[in-house]
Amino acid sequence: MDIERKQLYVTQMRGMFNKRALYSDESGQYKIPFEPEPGDQVTILFRTMKNNVDAVYFISGSIRKPMKVGLSRNGFDYYEIQIQAGEEPIHYYFEVICGKIRCYYNKLGVSRELQESYSFCIVPGYKTPDWAKGAITYQIYVDRFCNGDETNDVITNEYYYIGKRVNKVEDWSKIPDTMDVNNFYGGDLQGVIDKLDYLLELGVEVIYLNPVFVSPSNHKYDIQDYDYIDPHFGKIVCDKGELLQGGDNDNSHATRYINRVTNQENLEASNQLFIRLVEEAHRKGMKIILDGVFNHCGSFNKWLDRERIYEQEDGYDKGAYISKESPYHSFFKFHNEHEWPYNEFYDGWWGHDTLPKLNYEDSPKLMEDIMRVARKWVSPPFNVDGWRLDVAADLGHSLDFNHKFWREFRRVVKEANPEAIILAEHYGDARSWLQGDQWDTVMNYDAFMEPVSWFLTGMEKHSDQFRQDLLGNAEVFMDTMHYQSSQFCRQSLETAMNELDNHDHSRFLTRTSHRVGRLADAGPEAASENVNKAVLREAVVMQMTWPGAPTIYYGDEAGVCGFTDPDSRRTYPWGHEDRELLRFYKNIISVHKKYSVLIGGSLKFLYKDYNILSYARFNKEEQIIVVVNNRAEQAYVEIPVWEAGIYRTQDTTVEEVFSTNAIGFSMVEKEREVKAGVLALDLFPLSAVVLHRIEEKPLYD
Repeated sequence: MDIERKQLYVTQMRGMFNKRALYSDESGQYKIPFEPEPGDQVTILFRTMKNNVDAVYFISGSIRKPMKVGLSRNGFDYYEIQIQAGEEPIHYYFEVICGKIRCYYNKLGVSRELQESYSFCIVPGYKTPDWAKGAITYQIYVDRFCNGDETNDVITNEYYYIGKRVNKVEDWSKIPDTMDVNNFYGGDLQGVIDKLDYLLELGVEVIYLNPVFVSPSNHKYDIQDYDYIDPHFGKIVCDKGELLQGGDNDNSHATRYINRVTNQENLEASNQLFIRLVEEAHRKGMKIILDGVFNHCGSFNKWLDRERIYEQEDGYDKGAYISKESPYHSFFKFHNEHEWPYNEFYDGWWGHDTLPKLNYEDSPKLMEDIMRVARKWVSPPFNVDGWRLDVAADLGHSLDFNHKFWREFRRVVKEANPEAIILAEHYGDARSWLQGDQWDTVMNYDAFMEPVSWFLTGMEKHSDQFRQDLLGNAEVFMDTMHYQSSQFCRQSLETAMNELDNHDHSRFLTRTSHRVGRLADAGPEAASENVNKAVLREAVVMQMTWPGAPTIYYGDEAGVCGFTDPDSRRTYPWGHEDRELLRFYKNIISVHKKYSVLIGGSLKFLYKDYNILSYARFNKEEQIIVVVNNRAEQAYVEIPVWEAGIYRTQDTTVEEVFSTNAIGFSMVEKEREVKAGVLALDLFPLSAVVLHRIEEKPLYD
């Protein structure tokens, strides 16, 4: 008899304390209702092996109350207690007593020592949109996705930006330059509309658009006008004026550009096209999230107007750069009050004069204007479904004001559209923003992207470092995931944007080669050399089975490679896709959408070894078991699936519903035997297996 099964047998027969049976979390299985309101009666559950412990206590602050067994099922006792939710958050953990053994249980699991900072938490009234929980999300960097309307393309020499005149790239497949901000490929909103059926077939439920407002760069994180879609992404119905000539780099002479981005006909037509995009997406059952850049704007912005785009245009007030008497003077922090007209001494974000920092603390009018913008786009006729917030923790000049701003932002957005999501870009501990009064959730760098990248590739997310000690280190992966996930309330974890890569980082497929480098020093060819699609498939299986919203960066499903920004912003290879990889994505997405336990189910690690990992997503009726073998050779494992609730006195089976390995992938279903709660598997090299079981006749005791 093998060691795992023998230990289980001894535990069952002798009634020894089994700490691996202990379990609780903040999911809807162990906290009912899942998102309670103030005044609700909340039932809290805690699981132990049947008849295995003497007492379980619920502890919250100075309160220590005994819990009672409310249900015994499949060899487990479920202790429960009812508590009243008030207005304030409730932090709690459990104390378990078995003979002389006393231990505690919190978000990190079992501990002999009390760690209150990792307590479970109930935040009454904290609700995240149900549609966003586990939603398949697709990120589009618009300029590089699809060119649906060539009449709105940026024209070479149309204007001047950061040391160069802008350039229209004629070859869609051209690799980005190392300095790429001035290059435009022509992708636009019509291209997104044209590809909605493609996204629907892929299985996409939410489209996240990088910024689309009027802006001079291809990335558009330097907003020029928050009220309008950039006509280069939208519609140009009035096209007149001149390009820059000869050696002239003065944008006040770029009359073609000025007309395109200030002419009201173009602006209104572009907004109308955006309305059509949202309506078409909604009609197909998809949501739209916009990128909100509110920490800073751009030097072209009409409030500043450093480029003198708006200075002579009718219907626009003078910008703060132009005149000290500008109504927007307080929107920016100037340091030389004697420099007007054309005062260039203002605060830039991280010192960048092309990204002027917005000065909210000194400008109630700015605050009012941005809140109007926040409300406008989630309201009719635009009706977008939420905001992704760029560098959200940097906004303002103090942390206190930052929190004040986001509280007001949430109030305004949720009043206009209660189902809109508020999702922030953030690195590090976000707990102070995730208390139900500010953000709904975050881009999940710390509890998904980075740990998965280190475990499966040993690579840092920019491809700047390779660490052999982290490649395949399942223990570090598990500890990191436990720790980082503990900083989320469950409702924010279920809506977190789980990405493998995005516009700011290297493509995950490129990281599978273990090549350290960037476009400037390694060259574009190196990004595609020696990549391993089997490792990418492992990562995507984890992405589709982990708590949160799996977010695909456009082109990953087609095999796009690239080092970090700007190389990760290559165009989508229409007509040259990796068809087999695309088929893989469609199938694994269908698995994610088929099993509801992958949305709200509990998570538990079951097994770890070097380059091998197994975890479960489960509730009382249904279980998904995931096993990953990141080794280049076969491996034999015995997984204690009883910990996920597949605990029976008789043997049973689970259904293998998806598998991938070094050769390819399969949706062929296979039965796998479970003996005494243990699943034995022979794993192929570089493989991931997804198994499913649903309880038909639970054993109630």
